[in-house]
Amino acid sequence: MDISIIFKLAAIGILITVVCQVLKKSDRDDIATVVSIVGLVIALTIAVTMIGDLFTTIREIFELT
Repeated sequence: MDISIIFKLAAIGILITVVCQVLKKSDRDDIATVVSIVGLVIALTIAVTMIGDLFTTIREIFELT
């Protein structure tokens, strides 16, 4: 695990927040909600991939295959 993944997740969060705020100020609440959900899905995809890698590493360490 690298610290760059944390920075990527933080950058995604900041970007999604800014886009949502701009869309809400321009009365596009429905699109802001969709953008928010897409950002959540992207972040969860990254997190699930990291958890999968963790389980693979644990399996290799303890030779549970």
